[in-house]
Amino acid sequence: MATTPKYPNPIPLNKPSLNGSVLERLRQVIETGNPGGDGGECKAVEQKLCDLFSVRHALLTTSCTHALEMAMMLLDLHPGDEVILPSFTFVSTANAILRGGGRPVFCEINDRTLTLDLEDFQRRITKRTRAVVPVHYAGISAEMDEIMGIARDRGLAVVEDAAQGVNAKYRGRYLGTIGDSGAYSFHVTKNYISGEGGALVTNKEALARRAEIIREKGTNRSNFLRGEVDKYTWVDEGSSYVLSDLLAAVLRSQLEDRELIQSGRKRVHERYMSGLRDLEQRGKLRLPNVPAYCTSNYHIFYILLNSESERTMVMHRLKESGISSAFHYVPLHSSPYARARLGTESLQLPVTDRIYGGLLRLPIYPQLKDAEVDYVVERLGSILRPPA
Repeated sequence: MATTPKYPNPIPLNKPSLNGSVLERLRQVIETGNPGGDGGECKAVEQKLCDLFSVRHALLTTSCTHALEMAMMLLDLHPGDEVILPSFTFVSTANAILRGGGRPVFCEINDRTLTLDLEDFQRRITKRTRAVVPVHYAGISAEMDEIMGIARDRGLAVVEDAAQGVNAKYRGRYLGTIGDSGAYSFHVTKNYISGEGGALVTNKEALARRAEIIREKGTNRSNFLRGEVDKYTWVDEGSSYVLSDLLAAVLRSQLEDRELIQSGRKRVHERYMSGLRDLEQRGKLRLPNVPAYCTSNYHIFYILLNSESERTMVMHRLKESGISSAFHYVPLHSSPYARARLGTESLQLPVTDRIYGGLLRLPIYPQLKDAEVDYVVERLGSILRPPA
């Protein structure tokens, strides 16, 4: 029997945390008469990112996808060069490798953190491997000290996919700033948004200078605007990855509210953890694991159910109760493209497949009320622990 929802409007999976200050920021940009890309607002936000996350260089981009593409272009990949990445990630991670001229090599994930599995990573290194892309999932970091050690021993570049890792830390260091470069997302579904947008961050001067050129269609326009050359021209391959000052203004407002946003998400996360602990102890589900070395940003709250069929049932029942929920990445190695073009038909990644089948994301955003969290918990209890 269907349940009558407790709330008149469905509880969404996520909701941006926007306030009135963003309107003032937008007005100021519009009044400059130049709301285009890489202007004063972009420069201010890039400096703020550097200051907040203790990184030397930050370049705003039109998306995290484009930041990843820039990172791959910086590697100067050649046909046959391999880049290792988890199969459990968004397609942009793999597409960036392909667009950069490399070949994605899919790797298993760790059962507890849902990030790159160290043993499988090492097994997949060959003489053609050029780089690794650890993906920080749900604000939980990959094991970066170990990854960096392996990479340095084997001469590999490290590009962090920190799309979900903005303002999260690994052993006190901000995600995205540990490898050779890192990519952030400010998509509307992320903790801090510009609507659409991203950033490439790096502590390496040479990478930052070349990234500026790639971002500006392969020209040295950034050098020209700084007065370093008397004209700008085509000097490298590139594309148009410059963010508008209007979108930068939205992001600037978000970054000013970052601790309020993060504390709100932490409150929801902790309430779920407390409310669902009994179901975990009864073996009905598994809760997220945040290792001691990680300071999460609480980007996603997920539960792991015992089968894909059970997950489908729970999603349907939650929807009947006015609660949005969602599965996540279909493993890339099982996708039609990878099977047809990358030869992954026989690739076995059992942990990835099992995690995909059982993972269910629950609503999490700062505006979510305690009573709404409790309602989600109550409905899950009713679904998974029905009365005898």
